[in-house]
Amino acid sequence: MSKSKTAKEKKPVEKNTAAETVETAPVDDGAVDAQGAVQETAEMTALQEELKKAQAQSEEYLTMAQRVQADFENYRRRNNAARAEAFEDGARDFIKTVLPVIDNLERALAAESKDPALHEGVSMVYRQLMDVLTKRGVTVIDRPGEKFDPNLENAVMQGTADEGEPGTVCAVLMKGYQLGDHVLRHAMVKVVAE
Repeated sequence: MSKSKTAKEKKPVEKNTAAETVETAPVDDGAVDAQGAVQETAEMTALQEELKKAQAQSEEYLTMAQRVQADFENYRRRNNAARAEAFEDGARDFIKTVLPVIDNLERALAAESKDPALHEGVSMVYRQLMDVLTKRGVTVIDRPGEKFDPNLENAVMQGTADEGEPGTVCAVLMKGYQLGDHVLRHAMVKVVAE
């Protein structure tokens, strides 16, 4: 009995694996082609969807970039305008501080002087200063005989009818100045009563 047990033990055991037992069914070429076409169509649809998403995202990024660029251009334009306005404000403020100097030079020229060289020197300084202001765009508001304009002049005295037509400037007591459209100082005038 011991011999038969060892013989049985030594006998190799055959096992059937699932891979060996599965029999393959005959393949129909038409079914494979249809399955491949369906699979390719599904892949194409998925790729088209991905492409649409990528294009939409690309358009979104392009729009965002254009918006940022436009915002930057607007910022730069505003900044340049603000800088130019600040420069003009500074120029106007400086010119306003020079106006009393011009008034004093005009008074010095109007006064009689015993020294002609001094008078000539003051005259040269006055002309040079006025030339610089003219090049900068400053104009004098000096309008005797013209209709009174409250935007350019301050009426500080009232004249009589024999000094001119009613509502006109009969005398300029202190000249005014303007830079472009901005009045730096209104002219002080005497106006004929209406």
